Amino acid sequence: MARLLLRRWASALATAATLALALTLAFPQPLPAQADGLTTAETPGPATTQAHGHSFVAMAVQQVAPAVVRIDTERRVRGSGLNPMLLDPLLQDALGDLPSTHQQHSQGSGVVIATNPENNHALVLTNAHVVDGVDSVEVTLSDGRSFTGAVSGSDSVTDLALVALRTGDSAIQVAQLGDSASLEVGDWAIALGNPYGLDSTVTLGIISNLHRSIASLGFVDKRLELIQTDAAINPGNSGGPLVNAAGEVIGINTLVRSGPGAGLGFAIPINLARQVAVLLESQGEITHPYLGIQMVQLTRRRARSHNADPNTLLKLPERDGALVQNVVEASPAERAGLRRGDLVVGAGHQTVHEPEELLALVEASQVGQPLELHIQRGEQEFQLEVTPEAMPR
Repeated sequence: MARLLLRRWASALATAATLALALTLAFPQPLPAQADGLTTAETPGPATTQAHGHSFVAMAVQQVAPAVVRIDTERRVRGSGLNPMLLDPLLQDALGDLPSTHQQHSQGSGVVIATNPENNHALVLTNAHVVDGVDSVEVTLSDGRSFTGAVSGSDSVTDLALVALRTGDSAIQVAQLGDSASLEVGDWAIALGNPYGLDSTVTLGIISNLHRSIASLGFVDKRLELIQTDAAINPGNSGGPLVNAAGEVIGINTLVRSGPGAGLGFAIPINLARQVAVLLESQGEITHPYLGIQMVQLTRRRARSHNADPNTLLKLPERDGALVQNVVEASPAERAGLRRGDLVVGAGHQTVHEPEELLALVEASQVGQPLELHIQRGEQEFQLEVTPEAMPR
């Protein structure tokens, strides 16, 4: 009986060993864990770790963070800087004459885009509004080293500026610039800067929209198409880089929407910023062609709705175009004979459907070279030559 049991156990063990060998040959690697029918090892999420267990965000930040700087500025502004209560005439008599100006301190961000070790020179790209009208500039690197900076060029129309540094023998890392033309909505976006004085702050989001006209945000004195992102951008982030998942700079953070729609951030595409930086380095300033008109978009639907009102005083052409809302006095447009209510439907040999298209054509024109506009005024259509001038500063 005992021998029979031993034989059965030996047979069972042999069968099990054979089955185990077959499974090993069929599946030489461990099977991945399963959860709700999904293979967790093959479904990485945003927090997928890279080398050394760090996320792609950490790896991107390591690439660019040493080139991100804090910019401290000082400017003299009118006013005492004191509480308005102290401006009461009775208090002024008691306190005597109050100072007419005071020093204002501000902070922003920037990114190092070029160095020249031969002459100990480095260039920082930032926003024009960060360094506008400043008396002094101090640039602090992420490792704590500080340098005195000088504004070497600024352009308010694109809100970009260059700050030059004398670096001595210090080595400074330069950021790698990407290609903003290759961006797609939904791509990762990482914002770096110093919001509210909090150095080396990093926020993560996505590209929410591309080619967002700055005019649609209420800035009529700028000519920009912006990158929209939901990565948090706050005061102090201005001038800092927006980077992609590879750590390449794809934009320069410029503003955040406050009030209704708060939380929307915007950046200047790096391809435009690169072109402006080259011109600022060589010329110090940029000349922008200027006509002297303010426009709103007119569509067929909007015109029909307006014309259907029995109380309307002016019938609008029922077509798409840039409707002249105001003509600046003594401007090229006024001298050429443009009037309020004119509809611009073409410029050069291009059709104009909206003000942004006309602005782009004006920007591409040459100062002093006539630009032919196709105008509809009431029932009449005609051509009008306007000679752009340099935009007043």
